[in-house]
Amino acid sequence: MVTISLCMIVKDEEACLGRCLDSLKDLVDEMIIVDTGSTDRTKEIAKSYGAKVSDFEWNWDFSKARNFAFSQASCDYIYSADADEELDEENRQRFRDLKKDLEELDIDIVQMYYCNQLAFRTVYNYDRELRPKLFKRVRTFVWEDPIHEQVILDPVVCNSEIEIIHRPKQNHAGRDLHSFRRAIDQGYRLSRRLYGMYARELMIAGTEDDFKKAKDFFINSALDNTRSLDEIKEASCILAHIGVMEKDPDLLLKYALKDAITEMSSEMCYELGNYYFEKGDMDEAIVWYYNAAYECQSILDIRRSGTMPRLALAKCYRVLGNEEQATDYEREASELDEV
Repeated sequence: MVTISLCMIVKDEEACLGRCLDSLKDLVDEMIIVDTGSTDRTKEIAKSYGAKVSDFEWNWDFSKARNFAFSQASCDYIYSADADEELDEENRQRFRDLKKDLEELDIDIVQMYYCNQLAFRTVYNYDRELRPKLFKRVRTFVWEDPIHEQVILDPVVCNSEIEIIHRPKQNHAGRDLHSFRRAIDQGYRLSRRLYGMYARELMIAGTEDDFKKAKDFFINSALDNTRSLDEIKEASCILAHIGVMEKDPDLLLKYALKDAITEMSSEMCYELGNYYFEKGDMDEAIVWYYNAAYECQSILDIRRSGTMPRLALAKCYRVLGNEEQATDYEREASELDEV
């Protein structure tokens, strides 16, 4: 049977590390735990499970820390886990079955379902997604094609039915947004994926201070002709929100028009609704909240095409004295499934 190295990076995880390791201890063949500066009993708990514990000076780069952990693994496959994850008994059995299957298959990466993502909602609009979790440690490269031959570079990826329960003990949005700002300040160009995640995490979980600190970055991004139209639309949503927040109608108008070059997003319509609501113009606010809910689609935060504009419509109608209409929108919002 194939062997598996568990590789983790941790810091101050005494509250949940034991639960995670209990669910994995008889499934893996070695435990590699890299500590990035714990001040609690994290390292003591890890050692009690027989883990090889190493220290890594934290530099706000998760990739470097994970690469350091992976470099110490010695088994056939590496399982990457976080301390706030665990497997229940049904999925532990699926993991055992997977180990048997891997003996016969040439698989480079196994994806598993990451569940319970909305417990602390920061960057995801859905509760369950496939993620790469198990990696072949040493990959064999094979040549293909009888002429103009080349090495096969695409990994062989397998989707499993294993579900990992994510039990976060706190919201990490503040830490994540700080990491984004730090990378930008150091001159790192955010990839398309990270750019979208930064905008989405801001829109879903950012504070006023987080938005203010992001303002210059997104203004510059909106002027960057190497950024895609989708990225400019995301920047426009962030800047429109800042315009409403700072009571700056010129900023709001400028980026609302940029979004309107193509079909407007629910996020932008929602911000326009907020602007007119604050001005006391309920009729115009209703127009934009209605568009957010029924005529457009969200690009960053699914709530801005779902519960949020419906609750805003209810608030508008209540101000206008239409209690029946307000109640209808509140009921519709409560019945909406945004997961």
